[in-house]
Amino acid sequence: MKKRTSKWFDKPWTKERLEDTIRCLIPVIIYGFVYLTWFFHLEGTKELHYTVIHSALDDKIPFVEIFIIPYLGWFAYCAFFFFLFLLMYDMEDFFKNAAFFFTGMTLFLIISSIWPNIQYLRPVVMPRDNVFTHMIAHLYQTDTPTNLWPSIHVYNAIGTHLAVYNSKRFSKLLKNCSLVFCISVILSTMFIKQHSVIDVLGGIIFAVATNLVVYKSELVVNAYHRHNERIKTGKVLQ
Repeated sequence: MKKRTSKWFDKPWTKERLEDTIRCLIPVIIYGFVYLTWFFHLEGTKELHYTVIHSALDDKIPFVEIFIIPYLGWFAYCAFFFFLFLLMYDMEDFFKNAAFFFTGMTLFLIISSIWPNIQYLRPVVMPRDNVFTHMIAHLYQTDTPTNLWPSIHVYNAIGTHLAVYNSKRFSKLLKNCSLVFCISVILSTMFIKQHSVIDVLGGIIFAVATNLVVYKSELVVNAYHRHNERIKTGKVLQ
């Protein structure tokens, strides 16, 4: 295990690396503050007219409470790999991952602001009494069933897996494990009745479109290198 992970952190810590790490963290912190402020504003705003999101397939999907595990595990999954790229000093991979996340999350906020939506899929009474249903009940209390399209859980899970899949540092085994977990997260959104199939399809479509720009084209890579050159030019001038 030590030998396998040593190649993740094979770049020495230098003053330049520390400066680059801090320089990358600052916009992440700023964006996180803006995103959360906007998101909680939407959560606390009660619209007079919501569009109800529902499909016939939603009614056929069973409630499976154990899927609360991958649903909550999504937070650690996305955050772990996002910051791992930064700690590994793989700045190009980090830049791509950040571009993927920030694009979809910003579009989600804009859509939620101009098109408030809601779902009524949650069970009124839990079908079973166990630790998983208790966890879901607590989730329902803290997370309103509004502003769901596209599903950010689905979008960011796919974004995280794409980042892992496209990295040259990770083994095939880890990439396969990432795929399995990504799929379990997508399924969890429907099995615990947090999202409609329509939300899930929206998240997938957005992820596929963003993938074409971030990983299948040179747009983001070129933007990263231009940004890097400007930084280096500024250091030389100083």
